[in-house]
Amino acid sequence: MTKGDDSSLDPEQRRLVEERARNLLNRAGAWDRFPTPVDDLLAAAKLKVASSSAFDPAAIMTYISGKAAGAVSRLKSALSKVLGIYHADENTIHIDTSVVIAKQTFLKLHETGHHELPVHRKLFGLFQDCQKTLDPMIADLFEREANNFARFALFQDNRFGAMAADLPLGIKTPMRLASKFGASIYAASREYARTSHHACVVYVLQRPEFVPAIGFRAEVRRIEPSPSYRQVFGVDTSTAITPTHRLWNAVPVGRKVTKPTGIQITDLNGEKHEAVVEAFDTSHNVIILVHSTTALRVAQHAYL
Repeated sequence: MTKGDDSSLDPEQRRLVEERARNLLNRAGAWDRFPTPVDDLLAAAKLKVASSSAFDPAAIMTYISGKAAGAVSRLKSALSKVLGIYHADENTIHIDTSVVIAKQTFLKLHETGHHELPVHRKLFGLFQDCQKTLDPMIADLFEREANNFARFALFQDNRFGAMAADLPLGIKTPMRLASKFGASIYAASREYARTSHHACVVYVLQRPEFVPAIGFRAEVRRIEPSPSYRQVFGVDTSTAITPTHRLWNAVPVGRKVTKPTGIQITDLNGEKHEAVVEAFDTSHNVIILVHSTTALRVAQHAYL
């Protein structure tokens, strides 16, 4: 199922989040150190990762001993939905260590965002040990703010985009930079589209499955267009890629990689453009990159 919006903020919200992330990078002396030194960022934030994670079933009862009534049910509910937990009253974060290391890195920075953003820290402290919960709209905003904090810190502001701009346009570039920054290919691919001045789009798919009476189908998890792609081609609303979809031949069924292949894409005015599509199966998701070979670039200052 296509996931909901996890990152959009208005300009002022984004400015405040990035200001706090920049401040932490400064305090940790983390700029231009690769992979991004997450342990130093946590130390600069005076945060610790719990040695006995709340995600370890054997540790749940020990961790919640002495907590307010109802803590057990709230914790179990939280663990069924999230992969990281921030405890403001203890300056501690809990991370699900069953996920891959690169995902744990992003989770650590996401929870650090909750800690470093003053309003988050205050409200998390107020609501942590009582029966009340944050209003869903506030909780959603906090998650988007923490995601942007993590992005900014992990990719060191514009360092990722600047490096990507100096490398060949193609799916191997975010894969290469993912390793450099200590990010997942999933996160790096999304960042690649977000920061690109080319007209390109990244599709993140669930791995294809065979559905009886339908055939093979790959659910769309996310679609991340670059600013110029969105302007010229709009945003695809597909929820799944099936054999009738124009991108189906790029889905690597039974293989790891789909080599660059020419296709045509139609812009918002109904005009066709030549493009290249390529894909990579990460074993967790399928990443598809489509980029127009037409000279569709916007001035760099439009994104500064």
